[in-house]
Amino acid sequence: MKKSLHHLVALPLLGLSLLGLSACTVIDEPVDVVKPFELQQYLGTWYEIARLDHSFERGMTNVTAQYSIDGDKVVVINKGFKQDEQQWDQAEGKAYFIDGDKKGLLKVSFFGPFYGAYQIHDIEQNSQGQYTDSLVIGPNNQYAWILSRSPRLDPAIKQRFINKLAALSISEDKLIWVPQGDQQ
Repeated sequence: MKKSLHHLVALPLLGLSLLGLSACTVIDEPVDVVKPFELQQYLGTWYEIARLDHSFERGMTNVTAQYSIDGDKVVVINKGFKQDEQQWDQAEGKAYFIDGDKKGLLKVSFFGPFYGAYQIHDIEQNSQGQYTDSLVIGPNNQYAWILSRSPRLDPAIKQRFINKLAALSISEDKLIWVPQGDQQ
């Protein structure tokens, strides 16, 4: 189970990485990122609310991402339910800050020395300063995710994120709205 998703995630990152030098991070289309950024406020579980289609998550529902710290790296555990196989799958990756820990710009790898950019483009906070919703862009606008601490996104925040995506030439009709709920 873990191995199959790991390989599905690795293939696109491998292709992106081969465009540059080994162990370099590809950022084809940089976007403005959150600053100041506080990693402690980002740690924990996030629900994937929406994403652009890509092979390594195709057909998955109930997708979550768990972020934790292990030494100098951020551990990323992505988990989702594969509808066609009726089973859970997960992949573990690692992430590091690219330009200091006060910017929402990281490099993430699910496969060896090959990294892709993880650009936290926008974030919502609650009154206690905890991050509650996040808009992430990959190394280019072929990769985008809307994440939330809750399985449901506030409509005003949803519209704000859709507007930000539109400004990056990412159309709302290309988004997959990820079902979050019970599995049979």
